[in-house]
Amino acid sequence: MIHYGIFETAIGWAGLAWGEAGLVAVHLPEREPQTARRGLAHRFPDAAETGAPPEVSAVMAAIARQLAGEPTDLTGVALDLSRTPEFHARVYALARAIPPGETLTYGEIAERLGDKLLARDVGQALGKNPWPIVVPCHRVTAAGGKPGGFSARGGVTTKLKLLAIEGAKAAAQGQLFA
Repeated sequence: MIHYGIFETAIGWAGLAWGEAGLVAVHLPEREPQTARRGLAHRFPDAAETGAPPEVSAVMAAIARQLAGEPTDLTGVALDLSRTPEFHARVYALARAIPPGETLTYGEIAERLGDKLLARDVGQALGKNPWPIVVPCHRVTAAGGKPGGFSARGGVTTKLKLLAIEGAKAAAQGQLFA
């Protein structure tokens, strides 16, 4: 059974979905709580909105702190990887190791996976990331300091906003490519 809940952050209403094995999804902040709620209900039509257990409430609080500009370590958050392809799981593990305020390129992650030609595959995996912020795909940029893509609502603008909250140098690059 999957459960979900929404919570307020400094930049809007976010949501988490979870099951027995850990987080199933993170929904990035929206202006209105009902938009976040609808997004999670659409992704998980059989899920129930419930109060969060203590470990999930702690994740909600940590994400809220991070989105308020406080560097937060989310690497210990349990993720339900049962629906995740093995290659994606490897990409997500490397992305999770990028500290707040820092970035790596798609190519650098590909090299860490053993083949710099996997950069496009890295981008595709990150584009399917069900746990944005917890798996900080916004910290992965294109070559040359360009922001690269971002599949969440708001696209690159959202990516740059998240990087700016963290004080990442890459966030300043956005003005050059707007």
